[in-house]
Amino acid sequence: MFTLVGTYTHAQSTTINWITWDEMVVQREADSIKKKVFIDMYTGWCGWCKKMDKTTYKNEVIVKYINENYYAVKLNGEEKRDINYQGRKFTYKAQGRRGYHELAAAIMKGNLSYPSTAFFNTNEDLIQAIPGYIKEKKFEKILAYFKD
Repeated sequence: MFTLVGTYTHAQSTTINWITWDEMVVQREADSIKKKVFIDMYTGWCGWCKKMDKTTYKNEVIVKYINENYYAVKLNGEEKRDINYQGRKFTYKAQGRRGYHELAAAIMKGNLSYPSTAFFNTNEDLIQAIPGYIKEKKFEKILAYFKD
């Protein structure tokens, strides 16, 4: 199994270069070497999502690895904008007090659980979605696994 544990002597960014789905599509078209896609699915009310933003997604090793190896997409599970994916238009659906975005529901196979992390191959096909908060050490292994 691969691990990403290490120390770096130079100053590093502690911020993942998050982009939207639409920005990812444009960036992929411009890049000569395609990366896999990593998606953080969250909501504004999700406490575990906020914790993952403050811990796992601030880890210098994880930030560096994601920025170098993935297109990192933030997707609000309650996004109101339409998103086109593989020839289909995904929209927001009102339901109860809160609605959901069809793309998030499709990625999570209808099991809306936040946070969820999804990995796509270089052709933008879903490899797997992983529900729940993930601690740094475990997340390092997951990133390396899906990268290769």
